[in-house]
Amino acid sequence: MKRLVSLLLCAVLLAGLTVTAGAESSADDRLSQVTAAVKKTLDLDTEAYDEFWGDSYEDSLARMWSLQWAGAGGSLTVEALEDGTIVSLRLDDETSSSGGFPAFPSGDTKKATQAAQAFLDRVLDKATESVKLGEPEGEDRLGSTELSFSGQILLNGLPSALTYSMTVRSSDNQVTWFRRDVPETAFLGTIPAAQASVTQAKAAEMLGDKLGLRLEYVLPEADSTQAVLRYLPQSVHIFYVDARTGELLDLTELEENLWKGSGGAEAPSEDSAAEGENGLSQAEQEGIQKLEGVLPSDKLEALVRAEKAYGLDRYTLASAAYALEKGTDGEEDQVLCTLRFSRSDGSGTYGRTVQVDARTGEVLSVYSRVPWDKDRQPKVSREAALTAAEAFLKDFAGDRFAHLALYEVNAVEGEGDPCYYFTFARRENDIFFPDNGYRVAIDGSDGSVYSLSYTYDETLTFQAPEGLVTAQAALKTWVDSYDVTLGYRLVPQPLSASDPAQAKLMQQGLKYYYGLRLTYAQERETYYLGVDARSGQLVEREIAAPQAPAYTDLAGSWAKADIETLSRYGVGYASGTFQAGKQLTQWDLVCLLASLEGLRLDPAEATEEEKDAAYDIVCRMGAMSRADRDEEKLLTRGQVVQMLLDASGYGPAAHLQGIYTCSYGDRSTIPADQLGYAALAQGLKLVQGNYAGSRTATRAEAAVMLCRLLSRS
Repeated sequence: MKRLVSLLLCAVLLAGLTVTAGAESSADDRLSQVTAAVKKTLDLDTEAYDEFWGDSYEDSLARMWSLQWAGAGGSLTVEALEDGTIVSLRLDDETSSSGGFPAFPSGDTKKATQAAQAFLDRVLDKATESVKLGEPEGEDRLGSTELSFSGQILLNGLPSALTYSMTVRSSDNQVTWFRRDVPETAFLGTIPAAQASVTQAKAAEMLGDKLGLRLEYVLPEADSTQAVLRYLPQSVHIFYVDARTGELLDLTELEENLWKGSGGAEAPSEDSAAEGENGLSQAEQEGIQKLEGVLPSDKLEALVRAEKAYGLDRYTLASAAYALEKGTDGEEDQVLCTLRFSRSDGSGTYGRTVQVDARTGEVLSVYSRVPWDKDRQPKVSREAALTAAEAFLKDFAGDRFAHLALYEVNAVEGEGDPCYYFTFARRENDIFFPDNGYRVAIDGSDGSVYSLSYTYDETLTFQAPEGLVTAQAALKTWVDSYDVTLGYRLVPQPLSASDPAQAKLMQQGLKYYYGLRLTYAQERETYYLGVDARSGQLVEREIAAPQAPAYTDLAGSWAKADIETLSRYGVGYASGTFQAGKQLTQWDLVCLLASLEGLRLDPAEATEEEKDAAYDIVCRMGAMSRADRDEEKLLTRGQVVQMLLDASGYGPAAHLQGIYTCSYGDRSTIPADQLGYAALAQGLKLVQGNYAGSRTATRAEAAVMLCRLLSRS
C-alpha cells in the first residue's frame, strides 16, 4: 500500500541525509535510504515536485522499490533495488510536441548520444557492467521528438543476456525513459569469471556437429511456378557449450524442463472459425444460394454424410452458411458452404465443421472441437490411426495420392489430446515438397477424420535433381555461416532447497530457474533460409524495406533539394518522376499530404479505394472537408497555403482579424480574409518574395512549402 511521505522527509532527503537503519529498520527508514541513494545516483533536483510516494514489492528474487515525485509540472517515477540500483525511470512533464502534424526531427544526435552515455555511466555498475552505444533510432523518422537507444549490457566486457532501452528527448537531451535488466532479478547466483577453459575452435566443432540439413523442394517466390531444390536446416535444439567445463548444454530441453516445472499448461483453443459466422445477412445468404449451380444445404449435407470417414452418424446439422469468394486473375468466383454439426453427451458439446465447394460438394476442410479433458485416453492406437489416415487419403486425394508420402507425425498419447496428426507431403523425384500436401488428424475415440486441410497445385514444375552440390558441402557452408561467440547467457538450472533463495522459488511450485553461465553459442546477423542445392550459395531471407520515393526528373529543378529532403522521410509520390513543373491539382496535393501518414500513391495509378483512403487522411488532418473534394481542381498558391496551415493547426490563428502585417511585394493585392494565412506563411518561411496567392501552384511549389513547414522548430 502506498505511503505518503511527509514533506519533512523530503526535506531531509534534499539535504542528502539518510536515516540509519538498525537490524529491524522500519519501512520509512528503508524508503529514506533507497530514495537518498537514487537521488545521489541520478543527481536529482526534486525542488519542483510537491508530492512524493514510495512503496515496495517483492520480485521473484529481490525487493523492488517504486518512487514517484509529482507536481504541477509533471511527474517522475523511478524503480530501484534496495541498494538504490536504478531499474527503470519515467519522466512526464509539460514538454510536448507541436501537435498532430509532423515535423522533421530536430536536435543534435551527437549530444543526445553523449547524454545517453552519461546517464548509463551513472546507473551501471562500473566494476562489471558497460554498454557500447550503437546508432540511435528515430533520427530518420518524420515527427520524431526523441531518440531511442537499446542493446546488450556487457558483463566483464563480454556480451550478456541483460539488455537495456532508453529514450532521450531531442529538444533538451533529457533522458525521459529507461529500463534495464538487473542481475538481482534476472538469474540466480553471481556473475561467473570471464576466463574460458574451452577454446573457441573446440566449441565450434561441438556445436557444428549438432547442425544438419535436408534436401527439399521449395518455391523461391510466392508467385513462382517452378519449385527448386534447397538444403534446409533440420529442426534441432539450441545448444551452448559451457566455456569453463566444456559441457554441451541442450538449451531447448532445459527450457522445456523450466516450463514444465512452472506448472504451465495451455488448454487447447477452439478454432475461431468454428464459432464465428460469416457476417452475411439472411437476404445475402439467400441470394448466394440462388447463384447458378449452387447446391442446397440438404444436398450438400447428404454428400458429406455419405463419406463414413467423417464420422457424422452421431452428429446433427446445427447450421449451414454460404459465402462468396471473389476469384482473382480471371478465376471464377467460388461459393463456399460451411456445415456445422454438433452432438452432446454428459461431458459437454462436440462440434465438427465441414467446409465444401457449394457447386460440387468437394470437401475443402474439416475441423472439430471437443470438451477439454486432460485425462482423455485414445481408444485407437497410433498405428491404427495412421492406417485410417492413409485409407482415407487414398480415396480422397485420388491420383494425387501416388505423389504423397508420410512427412511428419505428431502422436499424442495419454495427454488429453483428442486426435493424432499426420502430414502427407508431395514427393517428386523422391524429394519432398512440403508446401503441397495434406494434413489429416484422426479422432482418437473412433478413428474418424477429426480435421483436414490441404494445398496442392497441379500446375507446378520441379527442378531436375541434377548437378547438385553434395550434402556435405552444403552443410559445411551452413556451419561456416555462424560465428561462435563467447558471452554470458541464461541457462535453466534445477533448484535446490538448501539455498534460501531457491527454496523460496520452490515454494512457488518451480523446479528450475535461470542461472548465468559463461558459454559459447552460434550466432549470425543475417538470417538464411538454407543453401541453394545447385549453386551451393546461402539463400538470404529478403525483407522488403519501405523505399523512399526516388525521381529521375529533378535535374536542374529549383525545388530539387526540398523534394529530395521530403523523399528521405518517405514523403512524396510512388512514381519514378515528380513532374515538378506540373500545375497542381487538388488530388496531387492530397497524395502529397497522405504520404505523411505512410500512404504513398502514384496520382495517375491510384484505385478508387486508395483515393478514398487518401482523402480520409487529409480530411482528418483538417486540410479540407469531404464536401470540398474535387480531384481535378487546380489549386492556387493561396489555397495551398491555406490547406497546409489548416492541416498543421494554424487555421484558427490565421482567422484572427486586425493583428497581421506582412512585407510581400504584392501585399496590397492580398484579400483581407487571406492576410492571416499570408502573414503566417511569411513568418514560417513557406513563401518569400511575392505572395502571388491567385496564381495556379505547381507541384514543386507545394513540395517546397510543405518541406519548409515540416522544418519548423
